Amino acid sequence: MAQSGKKWWNYMLKGEYNHTIDSKGRIIVPAKLREELGDSFVVTKGLDGCLWMFDATEWAKVEAEIQAMPFTLKEARMLSRFMIAGAYDAEPDKQGRMLIPPALREYAGIDKDVVLAGVGSRVELWSKERYENASDFGDMDEMAEKLIELGFRL
Repeated sequence: MAQSGKKWWNYMLKGEYNHTIDSKGRIIVPAKLREELGDSFVVTKGLDGCLWMFDATEWAKVEAEIQAMPFTLKEARMLSRFMIAGAYDAEPDKQGRMLIPPALREYAGIDKDVVLAGVGSRVELWSKERYENASDFGDMDEMAEKLIELGFRL
């Protein structure tokens, strides 16, 4: 669900934005993404070697899902450490810049050029090189066929 005041049908993080990280480890979050993410949001480790950014509502859903898993399962404990222990509360400054902590920059291989990609319920933050490698979609026809088997319909 979207943040208060937003219509659910207008809420989807989307688009690709290219930026650079400054010497202090800050990036500019584009105004459109800041508008959707809100004044405070969460940045954490994501899959595929990128970072994930969630607004408060979506992050609460992620935390609830993880906390609902039995902590006696090793995979649940690992996922909790991966996503929650490494999470960071971000608040962009007046210029729209946010600090990416060194540990998260290191995890994502971010050192200069970055791509922010809105992908629905979250923003993915990538090193440009990793994003280009991850965005080689290969045979989309074959992928679409596999997704149709899982029930995906356009």
